[in-house]
Amino acid sequence: MVSTLPAAPAKLVAQPDLRATRVAKHYGAFRAVDDLSLEVARGSFFSILGPSGCGKTTLLRMIAGFLEADSGDILIGGKPMNGVPPNKRPVNMVFQHLALFPMMNVGDNVGYGLARRGVAKDEIKRRVGNMLERVSLSGAQNKRVDQLSGGQKQRVAIARSLVLEPTLLLLDEPLGALDLKLREHMKIELKQLQAAFGTTFVYITHDQSEALVLSDHVAVMNQGKFEQVGTPQQLYYEPQTPFVAGFVGANNRMAGRATSVLGEQVSVTTAKGLVIPARAIGKLAQGDAVEAFVRPEVARLVQDAAVLADAGLPSYSARVESLLFDGANSAVLLQEAVTQTEFRIALPQTGEFAHLSVGQAVTFGFDPQRVVCFAAGTSSNAHVFS
Repeated sequence: MVSTLPAAPAKLVAQPDLRATRVAKHYGAFRAVDDLSLEVARGSFFSILGPSGCGKTTLLRMIAGFLEADSGDILIGGKPMNGVPPNKRPVNMVFQHLALFPMMNVGDNVGYGLARRGVAKDEIKRRVGNMLERVSLSGAQNKRVDQLSGGQKQRVAIARSLVLEPTLLLLDEPLGALDLKLREHMKIELKQLQAAFGTTFVYITHDQSEALVLSDHVAVMNQGKFEQVGTPQQLYYEPQTPFVAGFVGANNRMAGRATSVLGEQVSVTTAKGLVIPARAIGKLAQGDAVEAFVRPEVARLVQDAAVLADAGLPSYSARVESLLFDGANSAVLLQEAVTQTEFRIALPQTGEFAHLSVGQAVTFGFDPQRVVCFAAGTSSNAHVFS
């Protein structure tokens, strides 16, 4: 008699807190959100990154219920939201300008939503006190809003939303009105708050730094569609479209033709005659019009071109055109000697090349595996050096 083991139980997969399927919003011929689908895992920090006018705020407002989708389905916590008004959805929203009530003190601002729901005063007091302690504002219940710093106001707005225990917290450019130093500080605070509460955050921004620092996953949006969805590392190191390569991080963009193709390895020859070895993304053929992207930080300065040759890397002679001090690094603009092509590179302030001067002759190269190449198409001009 042959005995058989019972089948292993099916692995349980957590229901995503947000699922949108083929969602669209059109204004006449203009497609603000164009047949778009996404899933956001429970307890994650998900950002939607894109330039102004790409449709990201329209998408967020449809999730919140302030706009009705023309087509498609939105589910929150597994429940369909089509036709459900904003005040009946398990979501809360933090806006760029926070929308705190100036005539109310901090405690009343945080407890406003609970009071609207008819929660007893003693329970409101308890929950508001607990929430303010968790956002490091203990003892601030009776302060006026105008007595708070910008960062404290941000925490009050977030506390007011989280005290209602939403399934999703939607954040629409919440750091946009803050100065640079406070914005950097609030990135850390937001990340820590999301991790502490475990609430699913959906964050809208045009600032790639915010998206990369804060997020578990990022969707890069362009003209109503997602160009790519992935981890910050995937978007930065493995862009799948020219738009993503140009929008996420700084790049030298080189247009030309594929003069040789061998598997993933491609040689790009620009209109000026500069030859750039690169790694192809997608299928390319010899003669195709292409775009290659070289990040400033991948360039390597050397005293002797033989060092690069020994490593099997290309080398280029150049002249320093300008130096821009930027804290830990300098942005160095080089002009390649033969074709007069300009390259922007990032150079640390320490090391043997820490004291470059304008007009100095240098040699540089880069690893072709870190240069990505696409069939020519529409690319963002933002954060791209041509």
